[in-house]
Amino acid sequence: GMAMEGVIGCGSIVLLYSAVTWLIEALARIAEIVTDLRNNNEHLLRYFQYMDLPQSTLNGREEEKQPREDGKEKPWDGQREHGINACLRMEDVSFRYPESDDFALKNVTLNINAGEKIAIVGENGSGKTTLIKLLCRLYEPQAGRILLEGRDIRSCPYEEYIEHISTVFQDFSLFAFSIAENVAGTQDYDEQKVWAALEKAGMKERVERYKRGIRQPLFHDFDSEGTNLSGGEGQKLAIARAAYKDAEIMILDEPTAALDPYAEYEIYENFGKLAEGRTVLFVSHRLSSCRMCDRIVVLDRGEVVQCGTYEELMAEESGKYRELWDAQAQYYV
Repeated sequence: GMAMEGVIGCGSIVLLYSAVTWLIEALARIAEIVTDLRNNNEHLLRYFQYMDLPQSTLNGREEEKQPREDGKEKPWDGQREHGINACLRMEDVSFRYPESDDFALKNVTLNINAGEKIAIVGENGSGKTTLIKLLCRLYEPQAGRILLEGRDIRSCPYEEYIEHISTVFQDFSLFAFSIAENVAGTQDYDEQKVWAALEKAGMKERVERYKRGIRQPLFHDFDSEGTNLSGGEGQKLAIARAAYKDAEIMILDEPTAALDPYAEYEIYENFGKLAEGRTVLFVSHRLSSCRMCDRIVVLDRGEVVQCGTYEELMAEESGKYRELWDAQAQYYV
């Protein structure tokens, strides 16, 4: 009525209407966010309860999660002071997934010397990823044992064991934080170490082009100036994350699967720097990339069928490696 009488202008009416509409939408959105937070808290509680479950130990008993006494050396931790010291051995290891009739790994025995670069190859379903999962203690073998420096890895508390291993899986996650925080995995990081890791992964020049450098945020979730990475760039960042971690053992499970040929070449050129001072397990479908490794292990249907240098395996014309090589080579001839 006041608008009709000219007391209030039409612009004011539109402004008030818009303000009330926005207020209602904002209140509805706040209520929705609060509801989501409450629901997510329930899921997080279950997740934390699950993660807090004790690990099973070598003797089948649960680990006792008690604080260690000050000054008491943690088992397994004093080894790092003496440089590379990460010999791995698998002794007659067998593993079968639940409800599966076939063994994913059968009686696998494998020695990996400290500082050695090992390539693991084989067809799909040959057991490559299962072997890696056992080494990372995502599963435990049903038979046999895995030794690190002569000690069964199940006798080491899980949190301490994984400090010795850095991994790059095919499936990885990047987070809506800065590049440095993604590489370091924490808010507190060493800038020089981050740059060194990016260089080893062939990502340094790309990051230098950002105005904010390693502080450049990823994605637009929390920052409108965030950036999206291509699949190959994301893969390189995951490799840099593994390089940043000060671990004696590095596991690369198809690290170049999402990379174009040139980007893959860059990674291989930097492989020496990436693997320097570490024991490396390199899983790959691309057999040409295995030439940079000290030894190649060939898996077939869960068993180790060949093990040797590239030259030795190529010389075995009836061997599995030569068969796989010839199958790939026909597409490049």
